Amino acid sequence: MKYLIVGLGNIGDEYADTRHNIGFIILDALIKASNVVFDNNRRYGAIAEMKLKNRQLILLKPSTYMNLSGLAVRYWMQKENIELENLLIVVDDLALPFGALRLKPKGSAAGHNGLKHIQEILGTANYNRLRFGIGNDFPPGAQINYVLKAFTGEEQEQLPAKIERAIEMVKSFCLAGVNITMNQFNNK
Repeated sequence: MKYLIVGLGNIGDEYADTRHNIGFIILDALIKASNVVFDNNRRYGAIAEMKLKNRQLILLKPSTYMNLSGLAVRYWMQKENIELENLLIVVDDLALPFGALRLKPKGSAAGHNGLKHIQEILGTANYNRLRFGIGNDFPPGAQINYVLKAFTGEEQEQLPAKIERAIEMVKSFCLAGVNITMNQFNNK
């Protein structure tokens, strides 16, 4: 079975360690323990392929910038013949407290431009997403600055454990499915 795991973020050093790039950060951590590396010269993004038991995982960090993520998702789904139920988008979420993780098989874009574009391009909101809470500790009108800033010192101390939990959820999604993973990990 093939799975497409997409970490949303923006390319460029200025975005590398920002809250909005948690999708990239999680995928980088996922392959760090293996002998796999990202090929940055692929169409629409950086690609890495890895095995997880009898599953083939294609990891994608789109190079389209956040607001055009759907182009990369559609291209790689078609190229690799990935079924919609085997797609997982890893994304930041302002509505969740820092480090909270929620897996859902469908839902709204909740104001997230990357998810909006994916939904628009795929023509459906029925795709799996793993939301990583980044909190919303910003004054009115400062949302863009907040998501494009690095995590605070306190958050950075907690980040490795939160990222490890997200990786466990990605692996469980591929091995056990969305429903079992939601029951095991959501709200914990």
